[in-house]
Amino acid sequence: MSTTTLQQAYKEKVAPSLKKSLGYANPHQIPRLEKIVVTTCMGKAPDRKVAVDDAVAEISKITGQKPSITYSKKAVANFKLREGEAIGARVTLRGARMWEFLHRFINITAPNIRDFRGISSKSFDGRGNYACGIADQSIFPEIELDQIKRTIGFDLIFVTSAKTDAEGRALLTELGLPFRDAKKAEAAAE
Repeated sequence: MSTTTLQQAYKEKVAPSLKKSLGYANPHQIPRLEKIVVTTCMGKAPDRKVAVDDAVAEISKITGQKPSITYSKKAVANFKLREGEAIGARVTLRGARMWEFLHRFINITAPNIRDFRGISSKSFDGRGNYACGIADQSIFPEIELDQIKRTIGFDLIFVTSAKTDAEGRALLTELGLPFRDAKKAEAAAE
């Protein structure tokens, strides 16, 4: 599926299916994906300034959008951290870039994860938003393996308009996010 077909699939198939299964009368009540936030923190790196620059370059390759740099809010002497020092980067994807990133994550990136059996379905926040961590940037096809200077981990946050975790899980499952099925995992272990 291309990005336009993923967005069209939401409008033509996913939304009516969710409307029927969740019992909504108003189409504006149907949960939708509002944004995807990609964030990273380089707080433990000894050369933090260079590490943040590397993270900015990697995130911009992955998302196609320049990230904003995050700064520390207060000084922590134990971590050798000063107030106002650059410690990470984040980018918020909306619209066409969000749908294109979601398409690439579902169809290309997630299957590249080593020993991939699906992503955990336990990381919902109680309001229908889902977060997952990526330990290594090398699973993204935009990253050239010989150009990697350091391992950078990311957090992906899928922000939805769902009111509950069940609605958020139903939306993301219908969109094709590969969740690990707990019952199948238990049956395979036995």
